[in-house]
Amino acid sequence: METAIIISSFFLVLFAVLALYDGFYLHIYKYQLHNREESKTEHVTHTLRAIFFPAILYFLFLKQDNHTSFVIGLTIVLLDILVLGYDAFIEKDSRQFMGELPRWEYIVHLFVNGFHFASIAVYLSIRFTFQNGEIMISNINQSPSFFNLLIINLLPGAILMAILHILLCIPKTAYVWNNFRNKINCC
Repeated sequence: METAIIISSFFLVLFAVLALYDGFYLHIYKYQLHNREESKTEHVTHTLRAIFFPAILYFLFLKQDNHTSFVIGLTIVLLDILVLGYDAFIEKDSRQFMGELPRWEYIVHLFVNGFHFASIAVYLSIRFTFQNGEIMISNINQSPSFFNLLIINLLPGAILMAILHILLCIPKTAYVWNNFRNKINCC
């Protein structure tokens, strides 16, 4: 079980680093998808996924004291997969302003989503066990561990990214962000 926790943790860290680069730097800072009319729907899908991630961290990975949290976490993962599929479907039209999605960014998307879902799959392999033909959901040791500390430390940044995505859906706060971004660029 320890090996699987280390692997899941490793994938989560890789996901967090790549998601910050892709979701913040490329989508918000560089390409400003929230400001482009043809990309607003893509920004909404990114916003939904940004909201789902801290919820997944909390309900699926961190809160293990009851099965209701686990089911909520799995439901959010399934919603995340559906939104990801829709995001991939609309991305070509959304990125027409830049001559479609660059190949290297497409590769980043493959890795970031691969690491995200690999961390979940490895974690689920720990939680699900089969006994006498029945599926059992087991809890992982609740004592403070590296894994729990990792999740607790990822949560504030994930929540902050979700809030930023939400605020950029609102024209007035997007205007404030755009002014702040322009001031950073000019100096």
